[in-house]
Formats: sequence, C-alpha cells, structure tokens
Amino acid sequence: MSTCTIKTQPAAHRAVVKVNGVVIPHAMISREAQNHPARSPAAAWKSAALALVVREALSQEVRRLDIAAAPLTDGQGRRETLDEARMRGLVEREVATPEPTEEECRRYYARNPGRFRTPSICAAAHILFAAAPGDGRARAEARDKARQAIAALAAEPGGFAELARLHSACPSREIGGQLGQVTRGQTVPEFEAALERMNEGELSREPVESRFGFHVIRLDRKVEGAALPFEIVAVRIAGYLADAVNRRAQAQYVARLLAAARVEGIEIPAPGDHNVH
Repeated sequence: MSTCTIKTQPAAHRAVVKVNGVVIPHAMISREAQNHPARSPAAAWKSAALALVVREALSQEVRRLDIAAAPLTDGQGRRETLDEARMRGLVEREVATPEPTEEECRRYYARNPGRFRTPSICAAAHILFAAAPGDGRARAEARDKARQAIAALAAEPGGFAELARLHSACPSREIGGQLGQVTRGQTVPEFEAALERMNEGELSREPVESRFGFHVIRLDRKVEGAALPFEIVAVRIAGYLADAVNRRAQAQYVARLLAAARVEGIEIPAPGDHNVH
C-alpha cells in the first residue's frame, strides 16, 4: 500500500476521515497503523488511513451491488471473514483480466533467460576458520590462518584433507572438508559467489569471508546449468504474467472507485503516481 499525503498534525487535531459521509474513527486508524511499518509514526498513520478508506469504499460497493460470496480457507488453514469474502467477490466480478497469449509468454521467456535455467552443480570442499561476526580480533586471526592454509596448499596441494581434519570448524572436517554436491541456495551467498568465479580443480586464492568466518575452498567439479525449454516453463510464465496483470487491474479498479467516492480528510494519491490496492 503506498502512502498518501495529508498534513502531519497531532492525532487529536487531524482532519476527520470520511468516505461518502461515513467516518473512519481515529482510534481505528491508530490500531491499523500497527500493521503498516513506516519511516515514522505519521507515515504509518497515513498508510493505515488510506488502507481503511479503501476497505470502506469496497464495503460500500459490496452493499450497493449486494455481492454474496462464501469465505475461503487458504493452505495454512486461515479462513476469510464474510466481509473479506464479499470484497473478494466484488473484485472478481468487476475486474476482468485477459489470459496472457503464448506470444507474450515467449517474449518474457526470451527477455529473462537467467530465470529459466537448471542450477549449476558443484562438487566442493572447504576448510572453515570460524569467527563470530562482531569479534574483530577473532576474525583477523581467522583470516590470517586461512591465508596460511592457502600458502601451505600452494606448496603441497595434496594436504587439503589433513588440514581440514586438523583446523576446520565445519563437521565436514571428518571427511576431508568434502561438501558433496552443492547447488544454488544450499550455501551462504558469499560462498556461492566464490564457487561461481572458480574453475574446476582450483583453490580459492584468498580466504572467502562469510558470517561464519573465513573459508578456504577447493572446487573439484562444476556442471553448468542449462536453459530450460520454453514448453517446460510456459505454465509458470503464464501464471506469473496473469498475476501481474491482475494486480495492476485490481489497483486501477480501486483507484477508479476512490475517484468516484467522496473522500474527506485525506488526499488520495493519483493513480499514475502511486499503486492503490
């Protein structure tokens, strides 16, 4: 929900917020503000006020059109209230969105090749010199020890497993630092980025820092990801595009509804400048 613009006055002196003559009490707005994290209490109050204005406008339209809808339950067992169900029914009735065409889906696929690839698979090993994030001395010592290990391995590459067994703070030390097959999302981002930069058989030239400490990494093998055929991802793309179009159409419908209502005490953002939903 985007914020709107009203004069930031003490709560007791703010203008009375109304939608077609129906007052939204300040106390209700203050309670709602807890659900709108913002840079300041005033900004949270504004965002909450606009959210309640939207809700009131939708509720009035539900009653005007006599919308009926049964509450739904989501995958987590949460059930809509009757009011929420009727507002959903209103939007579903009033907002019609076309299904994306195959041509549109293919254009999206062509413009976003990185989103539709199998992940790379790496076989890697590491030695972790652990240090807590806020402990400057421990981190400096861990970095130095990692550098010493890299220097030792440059002279004797076959000693990786023994160094891991003696020095690594990771349970993988018991198997020579071997991590097995690693794919995207299985390690911390810094470790992942280091693997992406490395070639097969390469040892990290510098210690790789993460929140756990400093890693000495050896990349044993890398199988690059491959592009997924359009046919495999076509349904996923169509769902994403349909959802995006539907969100825009809903925002436009709400903006039109507010434009037609008599809203007092708050300035409604222009549809071209803000998203209202």
